[in-house]
Amino acid sequence: MNPNQLDLKGLTRRHFFEQAFGTVAGISLGSIALSTLMEETGYAAVVPSLITGVPKAKRIIYLQMAGGPPHVDLFDYKPTLKKYDGTDAPESLYKGQRFAFITGVPKMGASPFSFKQYGQSGAWFSEVWPNLSKHADDLTFLKGMQTTQFNHGPAQIYASTGHQIAGRPAFGSWLSYGIGSENKDLPAYVVLLSGNANPDGGAACWGSGFLPTVNQGVPFQKRGDPINFVSNAPGVSAETRRRSIDLINRLNEGNLKKGGDPETLTRIEQFELAYRMQTSVPELTDISKEPANVLERYSAVPGEASYGNNALLARRMLEHGVRFVHLIHRNWDMHGGTAAQDVYNKCYENCRQIDGPTAALITDLKERGMFDDTLIIWAGEFGRTPMRQGISGGSTARYFGRDHHPKGYTIWMAGGGIKPGITYGATDEWGYWAVEGRTNPLDVFATAINQLGIDHEKFTYKFQGRPYRLTFGAVEAGRVIKEILA
Repeated sequence: MNPNQLDLKGLTRRHFFEQAFGTVAGISLGSIALSTLMEETGYAAVVPSLITGVPKAKRIIYLQMAGGPPHVDLFDYKPTLKKYDGTDAPESLYKGQRFAFITGVPKMGASPFSFKQYGQSGAWFSEVWPNLSKHADDLTFLKGMQTTQFNHGPAQIYASTGHQIAGRPAFGSWLSYGIGSENKDLPAYVVLLSGNANPDGGAACWGSGFLPTVNQGVPFQKRGDPINFVSNAPGVSAETRRRSIDLINRLNEGNLKKGGDPETLTRIEQFELAYRMQTSVPELTDISKEPANVLERYSAVPGEASYGNNALLARRMLEHGVRFVHLIHRNWDMHGGTAAQDVYNKCYENCRQIDGPTAALITDLKERGMFDDTLIIWAGEFGRTPMRQGISGGSTARYFGRDHHPKGYTIWMAGGGIKPGITYGATDEWGYWAVEGRTNPLDVFATAINQLGIDHEKFTYKFQGRPYRLTFGAVEAGRVIKEILA
């Protein structure tokens, strides 16, 4: 980042911070979110050389379906599977291939669900999407997705950070660092968890990596206080808490002057943000004030932990200036062997929880005039095999599972300047290999950053002597998927 390229108004302040902290850890401006360097109104000032044009999106919501949704049972209709259901898979689908659990010669497995086309786009949806299918012409499908990872933890971390090994900044952390928050009383990056467990990748899915820790995702709790310790302890008044924070900040400021460690500045900022959130967060997370018809639309019940509650919370947070909401639903693993772990029951159960609230989120954003400048991403870390795995009850049993499958799967995007009602990419007749319009998580990141008006190739952070970027992985680099841009 060249200070000579910055606007004159921001130059003096930025120059000061560079002189004060810029030589520590090669951070330059990074120890402070750009929004707090400027006036905290609208977009934070981004270096002009990063801007590619007028931003099409102001905010992002990432609906991460942890566990691996089976694309051939949800969106990727494959009649060939029905024709060859229960027969031995062709050698081309398993010989020399690496699987998480499948061994020997697997059987092909047709979807247990019926499929129909919806909307003018003619997009395919299985029967488990009665509500989302009504938005067929709002969605853009990427059906040639591939990933380099086939185990849940590394694949979820890769789908969150662009690298399979824990320690890199998450997608939302990059955006928090680059454009900050629109609301000084809320974090730029919020994480909402639902499902039967937390993601296998754990906190690495929303960590700040080598970015300042103020940029890490803030996970909201499923029950109790939305954020740990957001409430004052019994007998501790707001005035007492304020005096305590002031004392801690004075001590930290003294350490900052002596050592110049930007993490000390981060701690000061985090204490201040935490104090402000004591007022803003309880009100924001109180969904009981929503109209009854809105609660019903989301299947949201105040006080409960659910995907529906989180989808409604996500809309409220986006309205209040949170830049990146990361909603993670962990319940998509379905290896079969028992009825509880099979494709049929798992898809029905997940979509019972997800279908209505996701459709409600799209409707809600439209009604509030926010859909066009909010980018929605719905994605798992990989798909699932068209071959059966974990069969219970014989080779023709209705209840079976599917193994992990990184070689071809489906995600969708909506809003935020994405061309609606189209399908880009395709898998082969089995739903196994991505054969057209191949894309990967890094491409999705690059496209999302592009829609925010930032050149993803110039959006870098210097660490350990070299520049890093979100869209440059271990073996590949991301590209903007121009074919899906409006």
